[in-house]
Amino acid sequence: MSDAPETAEHLQRVSVAAIDEILGVPLRVLDNGFVRVVDYMGSDAAIVQAARVSYGAGTKRVQDDTGLIRYLLRHRHTTPFEMCEIKFHVRVPMDTWRQWIRHRTANVNEYSTRYSIAIDAAQRTAPEAWRRQSPVNRQGSTGLIDPTLGSELTAKEASFQQASRSLYEERLALGVAREQARKDLPLSTYTEAYWKIDLHNLLHFLSLRMDDHSQSEIRQYAGVIGHQIVAKWCPIAWQAYLDYQIGGLHLSEVELGILQALLRNEPLVATQLARDAAWLSERGEAARRNRERDECDAKLLRLGITPPWHRP
Repeated sequence: MSDAPETAEHLQRVSVAAIDEILGVPLRVLDNGFVRVVDYMGSDAAIVQAARVSYGAGTKRVQDDTGLIRYLLRHRHTTPFEMCEIKFHVRVPMDTWRQWIRHRTANVNEYSTRYSIAIDAAQRTAPEAWRRQSPVNRQGSTGLIDPTLGSELTAKEASFQQASRSLYEERLALGVAREQARKDLPLSTYTEAYWKIDLHNLLHFLSLRMDDHSQSEIRQYAGVIGHQIVAKWCPIAWQAYLDYQIGGLHLSEVELGILQALLRNEPLVATQLARDAAWLSERGEAARRNRERDECDAKLLRLGITPPWHRP
């Protein structure tokens, strides 16, 4: 690297053909939402470039780009992934946007209903898509409402949304300020925003919002961003992310001890470790709900091992 301007390397802007093909194209989500790429900076090559500046030129001969990116992600060297940025234009229901905006690691500019008329679109729920409240997760859902009842709910939803919109437009026609006229619009009303974020923080966003425990609506947006955009933009980083963060398995110290005991065919030792962690009753039974134990159970079952406290 030289300080002399006359010897500076001439650089061209990184271009990813697969992203250029969908630049500005709305990718549909839900009934009236979308995600589209407005601009981007960097690619897999930018991650490698940033890492080699840090590690030194010799690294290039040691391992190829794929190996280096996978090493960086595997060992949580996050800074090189921050060299890639992407800007989205999204249309999303307000209740879903509430969850989205909780991720404070992006640059955001949202459509303002103080200055502009609210978007005349609200998310509708299909009769077969009404979900039941989960009995064990206060913020989650499980199973579906009967479609016959769902038809009634959908009809009432449409009537409510129409009445709310009519009231809003009536207020505007009477000269009520936009900032006040909007107050009774439902959370199903769509809003729009520009959302710019680096790849490191985007992958963190996706790890939370693509998860099965996330709300269905935002999970659909995350799925489009991940599988239809990031997978094309930085395919090597995306595959490493799927392998290590989504498909991988993280074990706590307690979980590792339990697994090692079971591999040694010492179920009593494993049970005692679980009891010491307050996961079990004094008799070694999984008598009450314990999230940490439940997560351990799921990991063991994924490995084909039945936890000893669930054996007959």
